[in-house]
Amino acid sequence: MQRDIFTADHEAFRGLVRDFIAREVVPHYEDWEKAGRLPREVFEQLGSLGVMGLAIPEEYGGAGLDDYRYNVVLQEEAARQLVTLGTVRTQLDVILPYFLAYADKEQRERWFPGLAAGTLLTAIAMTEPGTGSDLAGIRTTAVRDGDCYVVNGAKTFITGGLLADLVIVVARTSHDPDDRRAGLTLLVVEDGMPGFSRGRVLDKIGIKVQDTVELAFDDVRVPVTNRLGEEGEAFSYLGHNLPQERMTVAVGSVAQAQAALDTTVAYVKDRTVFGKELSSFQNTKFELAAVAAEVEAAQAMLDRSVRELVEGRLSGADAAKVKLFCTEMQARAVDRCLQLFGGYGYMREYPIARLYADARITRIYAGTSEVMKVIIAKSLGL
Repeated sequence: MQRDIFTADHEAFRGLVRDFIAREVVPHYEDWEKAGRLPREVFEQLGSLGVMGLAIPEEYGGAGLDDYRYNVVLQEEAARQLVTLGTVRTQLDVILPYFLAYADKEQRERWFPGLAAGTLLTAIAMTEPGTGSDLAGIRTTAVRDGDCYVVNGAKTFITGGLLADLVIVVARTSHDPDDRRAGLTLLVVEDGMPGFSRGRVLDKIGIKVQDTVELAFDDVRVPVTNRLGEEGEAFSYLGHNLPQERMTVAVGSVAQAQAALDTTVAYVKDRTVFGKELSSFQNTKFELAAVAAEVEAAQAMLDRSVRELVEGRLSGADAAKVKLFCTEMQARAVDRCLQLFGGYGYMREYPIARLYADARITRIYAGTSEVMKVIIAKSLGL
């Protein structure tokens, strides 16, 4: 389909990213999957290319380009080459916006140069063992003691937590029985702070290259100077960035569905069944035609929403619609594509198997499909 959301600058960036992924990522990707993480060097290499600092102001070593379309290009080019840069995406799309929006001048001077260079890695710790989508139920506490907060609690499913130098922790600084959303605060816990520890690296069924860990906080003393924004305002801060976080998942879903379609088209043209090319069977044609139509519909919906996000017009309900539609489409598309591979589709040596396993999480993280439906229903007055 013809797309009109990108400029010549975006396309030049696309070429830069495409070359980098082909040269520095694809040859090593299988080893990184086995290791269960992206090495720090990848972030530093992307930092030297200017990718990690695109949105960071120029005075801190960035490019000062507040344009989400560059993030879209990065995801699309990774998917095109059948890899994912999940922890990079999380740092740029999900975590960096909190630093950009709420870091004060001293914090910017302290952290932004390292973030732009790719030498400071980040994670955000929201989910707890007993708290998933219900952020108002967070139990990790932060008690003010002089010029520090004393943090106690546990977090789980933390993307990038294994190597993170800075972890934005959502903690409860006060309790209001009449308003469960009140009293949450963002605190930046730094690697090496006494009492901060990493637990298990969780063994996921997909996105193997993206480390996901448990974190524990045992009387961790976090300086007040590491607080992002105002005390007690974290719930509103989290809600402010949720549309972009959900768009990020949708972008990956559509890009990976397109990758599944492309690799399946190539496979059926090469595979022979009963003495004929698999692509010559009517069922093959019909299945892939249906997938192509769904992918294009999702792409059109997504591109419109990307434009609205860049222009500051994307509502939370519309972001929920996009995430719901694109992730559910991805599930259908990748499943239909895998079926055409037959038994080979179940073997991890074929990229369709990895695409299938990686796709399952998109309907869960950044808000489940069920939560998206609740948000959409509220927008309908239901």
